[in-house]
Amino acid sequence: MTARLPRAAASTAPATLPPLLPGLDPAWSRLVTVPGRSPEGTGGTDRPARTWHLLDTAASLDELGVEPVGTLLCVHGNPTWSYLWRSVVARSLEVAAAGGPAWRVVAVDQLGMGFSERTGEDQRLADRVADLGALTDELGLTGPVVTLGHDWGGVVSLGWAVDHPDLVVAVTTCNTAVHQPADAPIPAPLRLALRPQLLGRATVITPAFIETTLAIAHPKLDRATADAYRAPYRGAARRGAVGGFVADIPVDATHPSAAELDRIASGVAALDVPALLLWGPRDPVFLERYLDDLAARLPQADVHRFEGAGHLLPDDADVAGTVFDWLGDHLPDGTVPVPAAPGLPADSADSADSADSADSADSPSADDERAHRPLWTHLTELRDSDEPALVEMAAPGGTRTITWRLLARRIDEVAAGLVDLGVRPGDRVSLLVTPGADLTAALYACVRIGAVVVVADAGLGLGGLTRAVRGARPDWIVGALPGLAAARALGWPGRRIATVALPAPARRALRVEHTLAAVARRGAARLAAGSALPDAPAADATAAVLFTSGSTGPAKGVVYTHGQLGAVRDALAGQYDVGVGTGLVAGFAPFALLGPALGARSVAPDMDVTAPRTLTARAVADAVVAADATVVFLSPAALANVVATASALTDDDRRALGRVRLFLSAGAPVSAALLTAATELMPNAGAHTPYGMTEGLLMTDVDLEGVRAAGASGSEGICVGRPAASVRVRIAPLDADGRATGALTEAPDVTGEIVVVAPHVRDHYDRLWRTDRASRLGVDDPRGHRTGDVGHLDAAGQLWVEGRMQHVVTTPGVVVTPVGPEQRIERVAGVGRAGIAGIGPVGTQQVVAVVETVPAARRPGLADPALADAVRAVAGVPVAAVLVVPVLPTDIRHNSKVDRARLSRWATSVLSGGRMTRP
Repeated sequence: MTARLPRAAASTAPATLPPLLPGLDPAWSRLVTVPGRSPEGTGGTDRPARTWHLLDTAASLDELGVEPVGTLLCVHGNPTWSYLWRSVVARSLEVAAAGGPAWRVVAVDQLGMGFSERTGEDQRLADRVADLGALTDELGLTGPVVTLGHDWGGVVSLGWAVDHPDLVVAVTTCNTAVHQPADAPIPAPLRLALRPQLLGRATVITPAFIETTLAIAHPKLDRATADAYRAPYRGAARRGAVGGFVADIPVDATHPSAAELDRIASGVAALDVPALLLWGPRDPVFLERYLDDLAARLPQADVHRFEGAGHLLPDDADVAGTVFDWLGDHLPDGTVPVPAAPGLPADSADSADSADSADSADSPSADDERAHRPLWTHLTELRDSDEPALVEMAAPGGTRTITWRLLARRIDEVAAGLVDLGVRPGDRVSLLVTPGADLTAALYACVRIGAVVVVADAGLGLGGLTRAVRGARPDWIVGALPGLAAARALGWPGRRIATVALPAPARRALRVEHTLAAVARRGAARLAAGSALPDAPAADATAAVLFTSGSTGPAKGVVYTHGQLGAVRDALAGQYDVGVGTGLVAGFAPFALLGPALGARSVAPDMDVTAPRTLTARAVADAVVAADATVVFLSPAALANVVATASALTDDDRRALGRVRLFLSAGAPVSAALLTAATELMPNAGAHTPYGMTEGLLMTDVDLEGVRAAGASGSEGICVGRPAASVRVRIAPLDADGRATGALTEAPDVTGEIVVVAPHVRDHYDRLWRTDRASRLGVDDPRGHRTGDVGHLDAAGQLWVEGRMQHVVTTPGVVVTPVGPEQRIERVAGVGRAGIAGIGPVGTQQVVAVVETVPAARRPGLADPALADAVRAVAGVPVAAVLVVPVLPTDIRHNSKVDRARLSRWATSVLSGGRMTRP
């Protein structure tokens, strides 16, 4: 293919310094000539002298008077140049100037690329790795060195790392690949570019390849930045290496560079150094299978997927900040810290707090010593019982009851059948099934054999589900027809198992290999033949990846171990006395899944689980009767519609609801008025509203009396009660910029980010190293979690939630949390719900109030003067504008949390002259 490149590809030109370009300090640029090299024992020249352009911060560090702790060697890919790393260069100097670790950054322009010399020669992968080695020899790099590569520069940088094990202390990459599987085609864009009739035209004669690369930035590059990327490649004579790079992609084992790629791939697997893999999932070329391959070769690697980012990752996302945070954690002085001796703490910070935690009988450290009880313990204990375990209200043919005996047997059969199919511990199984017997059997079967269940709420919508499933990279999908159809249409990974029988054409179309019933039959035969199920997974083995609601950004995969799921079960059982013999109406998905673990007889009411507001009062009453339930758990949106449809209840329905002793509502703030209305339907039930999140299901709890008492206290926000057993709550105080930078405290009336510690808090986020780091920063316990919620503790130790951290408004001199002003505004006559939004730069933001009116406004607009004056009079904070909307935007899953981020974007647009559309 290289021979088909046009003559312009063989053009030569000397290296030059780049012109003035945005974000690029001329002081960073230098030209370095590498002398020609001769093979040993000969007089001939193997490679002539070559001149490189590179960015180098050595001189800037000298001016700062600091000694670098090591070198960050950055290698770009095709068709970019060292300009790609300008933010990394700038960030390195900011860190050094602030007194942090000083890393020298050397960002090269590969030969033929950027402003380095145009050699006019074909350069294979092996040549590029060797040439980079010659350059680093000329620079005198002695280590420690950390490599950072992107695209095919990632391959070159990893090849250099493999060849310099004595210098390399860590490797980091962005969207790259070191192996092309034989059973998968190379990505479509590259297949197109490699066509002989297009190769030269697309990459050399025209700038099409460059323009296509620039066009897939997310967000779109501004004109000046795009022009800076184009600067070295103006004219076909300067684009020869762009085509040469494409032509050098090893498409099969016969390609001249295939052997070198295989050598690098094998060498990478032998690298025993810290690693960081950064990824933009929207890359059409470097697909996530390449990330999977790298992660398998570097099992020690930390991984962060920047959801929404694509191929030009250093421009799309904060790669620079992430890299230097990671370096600060892993190589604070350029070397990997030596682990503390056994029994000695690695860090004595917050020693008093640590001692207090360790002394508690319910602390995580004490909990570790307790025997782990698997999630399916009650299923084992009740396996000979013919009492009901599950009740399906919407089963075909009417209500269906499944006994503990039948459920336990079905789980064992499905578990054995999955083993027979080849499902192994650690394999990921995505469950695209609504709550019921099939989901319960599949989930507990997977957990029993050590497979990792992946659960994403259908309420995320197709787009959110696609991001979640692709990000989790399941090996298998167990799905009902809607889930399987979506998986096929949207290209979700994983081998398919259907929960229903399908005609052969449909099975082929959906790529279904098995049905759940057939899997169970295989398992039954396997068990009958005497094969035992595998040993139970260890407490610290991964059990599940549960996705968040996506109400505050892309849904995140929350990883739980078996021990942590068991701790969730125990926390719920202890707090609410739910256990064997309890009848449970689970209108909230987590409880539907945990019912069998609790030993409770559970029923999911007849409703659309993706739309909580479809639940009616009669459906709840029917579910209570069907399961002889005494406990009801509903989301706030579902509870609101239950109250709204109460007039349809019959006398028998009301008598059934009178048997309920406890009802809970969680997932969003629940008002005293709503809880009071619910107690009128369930007059003998205690009303509780627990506070938690996907990362920790039960953190605090408050009952209706507590909510009423809190309402009379005049405190700011929503009272969510006292910490549950084994939970510790502290506050990270806010600074003037609205950041939670203060030391953790339990002092009353200090507003800041809510931080929790509990044995049932999640283990980590899935492939989100940066997010996980932020959620633990400054927390002195490995089971701690910064919730992202903002609030305070009162003098009685109760927690008050005042909003989300990203919704804090930083006006000049005052930090505003949204819930308090919203609550006051909602007391104004003619106002239904209210949302507070901030517009403008941090530190000088203005507060905008957006309200639903009663009756509802027909269209969005400015509030009339009387309403605006009334809102401003009670808000308690300066309000720059008051807007009315027919309906406030809410989150996807709960349909009850106001989407303040969306309100902020909308208010910014309309108040700056944009169209007054609905938010």
